[in-house]
Amino acid sequence: MISPQLTEHRIPADAFDELAGGAGGAPAVGRLVAAQYSKHLLLVRGVLDAARRAGHARWAAARRAYDLLAAVQAHHPEAVAAVLRHPSVGAWARHAVATGEGIERFASLAAAAVVRAGVTCEVDVPVTGGVVTLPSLGQVTLPAECAARTATATVHSAPGGAEVGVEGLAVRIGGAEPGWTGLRSLSAESDGRRFRVLVDDLDPHRMPGSGNLGGRLSEPEAERWRGVLQEAWDLLARNHPRVADEVAAAITVFTPLAPPERGLSSATSRETFGCVALSTPPDAQTLAVTLAHETQHAKLSALLDIVPLTRPDDGARYYAPWRDDPRPAGGLLQGAYAFLGVAGFWRRQRHHESGADAVSAAAEFARWREAARVVSGTLLTSGSLTAPGERFVARMARRLDEWRREPVPAAAATIAREAADRHLTSWRERNGELPAPVAPVA
Repeated sequence: MISPQLTEHRIPADAFDELAGGAGGAPAVGRLVAAQYSKHLLLVRGVLDAARRAGHARWAAARRAYDLLAAVQAHHPEAVAAVLRHPSVGAWARHAVATGEGIERFASLAAAAVVRAGVTCEVDVPVTGGVVTLPSLGQVTLPAECAARTATATVHSAPGGAEVGVEGLAVRIGGAEPGWTGLRSLSAESDGRRFRVLVDDLDPHRMPGSGNLGGRLSEPEAERWRGVLQEAWDLLARNHPRVADEVAAAITVFTPLAPPERGLSSATSRETFGCVALSTPPDAQTLAVTLAHETQHAKLSALLDIVPLTRPDDGARYYAPWRDDPRPAGGLLQGAYAFLGVAGFWRRQRHHESGADAVSAAAEFARWREAARVVSGTLLTSGSLTAPGERFVARMARRLDEWRREPVPAAAATIAREAADRHLTSWRERNGELPAPVAPVA
């Protein structure tokens, strides 16, 4: 069996309260990361068990792949962990358990681990649409004449390298070899803090349910991402070091999205912990605040796998000052927690700006602290929170109340209030009079 043996994951009360206040730091995030790895191990085992119970035609092959992963892990645990932690593995496993589809991808996980470990081994892997996907590594694209005739290829691994073979054709894995497309990495370092992510623009499970996935980044686009990331990391490490530590601990993968008409699109998924999907960042500050925002989502999603904070959806829908549609309590909590992080970002960043930029930053702080506090009040009176959820949101509200007592320039307060009023008016025109926002206690 793939080890380590799974244990119950708990969040100590002090770490829970730190997370509820919007922070937590790298130690608390580390607990969440460990729990997510256990979740992936359970899901992978679940795929095997579900296939066995269903008498799936691929059950025996899945068992061989699982046993191979366990054997490789005994001597190269880091290679297996690198594969099984990869965000798309969680999405694939969840899908396979739920539907019984894609069981054959088990062999691709084993092959990726074998290649990473550099052990001598051969693994038969599926060919889908003429492509062999090795999660966390990349893809081999077979010539059309081969792809049309085969559903299986063989990964040949050895200490000196690996290749994918089919019908006498061999495609070398790695580098700029013809037929091979590898995941690229981006890294940044500043003030002794380092951040490294893979850009997964290939895996079919990289962001399930997204309707605006981008394609493969061109080399110039990848270089632009590198440059903006370094600038954003400089900003985070210098002005928001605790956020930088949380980002580095939680986020391991970027997945490109198609560009919106303006600005930046971004998303996270509970199924792909560690992945942030985003369009090309227009500038460093936008990327920095996006990383702060999406890391909040990742933290909360991971925490929800350990501690339920909301009750089952009862059909009630509420106003969210950052959305055009009514939201259930679970979605409302996600948004409030993310914008608690956004408010914290601008609370700090306003002191590093000057002139009109300082006013703009203060306006962002004022708007989002108020928005997150309004929604916290809505949640606390909704009846939709569990007992831990009430404690969590009450702690959020106390932090936001502390921030609401901090003065901002009159011009910034006016900008924030007018933006909030415009959004609420537009929302009511679109959705009617659902329950009004709950005003926070002054």
